[in-house]
Amino acid sequence: MGMIDTIAAGQAACWQEARWGWVMLAALLLFGAPSWAAGLANAFPGSARGYLVKIGNSTTWGEGTQRRLPPASLTKMMTALLTLERGRLDDVVTVSQAAARETGSQLGLRAGQRFTVRSMLAAAMIPSANDACHVLADYVGGNEARFVRLMNAKAVALGMRNTHFTNACGHHHLRHYSSAADLAILAERLLRFPVIVQLAQRSTYAIRTRDGAKTYTFKSTNKLLGQYPGVMGLKTGYTPQAGRCLVATAYRNGTRILLVLLHAPQRWETASAMLDHAFDRVRTATNRSMALGSS
Repeated sequence: MGMIDTIAAGQAACWQEARWGWVMLAALLLFGAPSWAAGLANAFPGSARGYLVKIGNSTTWGEGTQRRLPPASLTKMMTALLTLERGRLDDVVTVSQAAARETGSQLGLRAGQRFTVRSMLAAAMIPSANDACHVLADYVGGNEARFVRLMNAKAVALGMRNTHFTNACGHHHLRHYSSAADLAILAERLLRFPVIVQLAQRSTYAIRTRDGAKTYTFKSTNKLLGQYPGVMGLKTGYTPQAGRCLVATAYRNGTRILLVLLHAPQRWETASAMLDHAFDRVRTATNRSMALGSS
């Protein structure tokens, strides 16, 4: 295991081991869940058609959390999850004609090019490349249609009751939808994989064809990286119908926060403000609890 993978594994372990403990109890006693929810709703009216804020492993607030909305490229989290559960990162995959014809965000892959699964996973998650995403769907399912059936079966298995997929990458379709609550379930399952923790934090990345003839260098679509302290990813999405979507994760001073935004016109500003609000409430609760304990 290389140094980067070792660091990523440690970060993923920290993520999984984080617990709310006495700080969460103090926050609930001092503020109460209803006041938190009201505070968020009052502070961010109309900020998103659906959003969810989750602190630690159990405490969740939001608005429209069960509303069925188009998820755009947040869909790729399911593609990544199935790839990691059913495939191997070092396997070699070939770009199909169907993958090369993908529209929207793409790298411009050519049919017949060969890459590792890890490379295609990076391209699907970091710049949200649809052609790389389609390669993964072909790899796992044989073709996209069969892969979509696997996606929907996995959604059912995870308890994602307000989710249905029609494609692997997030193209708009009336029967392609999810909810903030469901996407939080998916994100937490995906974050169990150290490679995702590693890739989600990369602002730039480069991949190369197996024959070394072509290198693709790309940047992350996540503008919070390097701008918001403690952000660890995770995935962006956009179509005209879905609007601007985001799943953001942040870890600071032992506190983990997961944020899902669907159709959020000012997603970067909204995400930063919501994370600030949550961290501020945690800090205030901790300080008051410590003061009570010392009195």
